[in-house]
Amino acid sequence: MLLCADIGGTNMRLARIDSRKTVTHRHSVPTPVTSAREFVSTLTDLVLSMDEAIPAFHISLAGLQDPETGCCHAANIPCLDGLPLASILTEHLGKEVRIANDADCFTVAESRIGAGQDSQVVFGIILGTGVGGGLVLDGQLATGPEGLIGEWGHGPFLRAGDSDYPYLPCGCGRTGCIDTIGGARGLEHLHRHVTAETATSLDIIARWTAGDRTVSETMRRYIAILSDALACIINITGAGCVPVGGGMSTVTSLIDELDRNVRDRILRHSTSPIIVKTKLGNDAGLIGASYL
Repeated sequence: MLLCADIGGTNMRLARIDSRKTVTHRHSVPTPVTSAREFVSTLTDLVLSMDEAIPAFHISLAGLQDPETGCCHAANIPCLDGLPLASILTEHLGKEVRIANDADCFTVAESRIGAGQDSQVVFGIILGTGVGGGLVLDGQLATGPEGLIGEWGHGPFLRAGDSDYPYLPCGCGRTGCIDTIGGARGLEHLHRHVTAETATSLDIIARWTAGDRTVSETMRRYIAILSDALACIINITGAGCVPVGGGMSTVTSLIDELDRNVRDRILRHSTSPIIVKTKLGNDAGLIGASYL
């Protein structure tokens, strides 16, 4: 039995996971993002309230932990920047603590018991508060210096002066990253840029699926830019399956449109879907953390 957490920029979710990957005893609270003290205190109290006897605690984090220094960085959880979270939690909890990127955990879970289990190369993506990604090759998670592999949401993809898209600073310190328009907050920024209207991502998606033409241009640009980026990734990695997780993955019409647009852009011909919904749903990150 393990205690596992899936921590994003909006919520931190905890659960128990057994050897059969059954998820039980779920709890969720808002993620403190501005105070490291509050973050650690909230997480510690929640863990101890669930089961003090379980010896290990594994975390799927919407950010990175440097494997050499143990310090974390999370664009949407700024209070974790430079914080050696695992060692701090180990001291507070008296448990073994392991941390990995949420998209990496998601991809491992989907590649082993989820949507990508029949594919040799799986590139998993998160469309949540922000954008994340992970790469699994022959069943093994690809890693690299500072844990930086699969981060398709970061890097100067957009350009200043392109009137179709806002050119925004990113939490990673750069400007023009896919992360600035690819997640839920990013879609809201893009919609404001296109229409001058303020709306939530949930409202934008709901209106789009209902056929509201006032959001169609926002969604056209959104799907186009994500498809451009994902097509490049598939051409480079040869991914046979790209499972999508995160809050926006629940919109079937969005996943279908991304898949159609991506398959129109890649070099190889595929009549089968490549961009697919997560098979494990919201539990993928938690289950992936249990494999750490």
